[in-house]
Amino acid sequence: MKLTIFDLDNTLLAGDSDYAWGQFLVDKGVVDAEKYTRENERFYQQYQQKTLDIHEYQRFVLTPLIALTEQQKTQLHREFMATVIQDLRLPKAEALIRQHQQAGDQLLIITATNRFIAGPIGPCWGIEQVLATEPEERDGVFTGAITGAPCFQEGKITRLQAWLTANQYAPESMTFYSDSINDLPLLEYVDRPVAVDPDPVLKAQAEQKQWPIISLR
Repeated sequence: MKLTIFDLDNTLLAGDSDYAWGQFLVDKGVVDAEKYTRENERFYQQYQQKTLDIHEYQRFVLTPLIALTEQQKTQLHREFMATVIQDLRLPKAEALIRQHQQAGDQLLIITATNRFIAGPIGPCWGIEQVLATEPEERDGVFTGAITGAPCFQEGKITRLQAWLTANQYAPESMTFYSDSINDLPLLEYVDRPVAVDPDPVLKAQAEQKQWPIISLR
């Protein structure tokens, strides 16, 4: 089995689903527009600078959902998929996915975005396996915390190894597509790292290490 792994945000999507979700909540009036926009931008800058506290950020993302009913959350996410994610889909990314599907590869999305936001996105491309940061729930209600290892930076390797063990997979090779310097640990871990429209720091690393660099834009 050949395993092909995709990062989600700014790799398969022409934007960041986490950040876009925050802007969506602002537009829907679910959160205080000025305060939430300011904090959303601050966290996004920290992510780009590789200084993000993933626990603090996920608490920020999940807290507005605590007071919502399951029906309200489902309806919001359905609208988010139709009005935001649909516009972020990249034809070249979908063609790349089809190429690997036709080759018979096992496909996996691995993302720091939490499962509530990211979980429904992968199946749009026929990718059922999605590793994401897991929100903690008590009696079906988000607490604002996360459970298990966050699917972020070195944590992506931890989560991948656990997934391989749980599924008794021993792939003959692993390919990983990503745009972000935050994914450097996993890019160095796999057999075939591919930089996709990389941020400047990752681009420099990819050039130095002679990794393939592609664009899906």
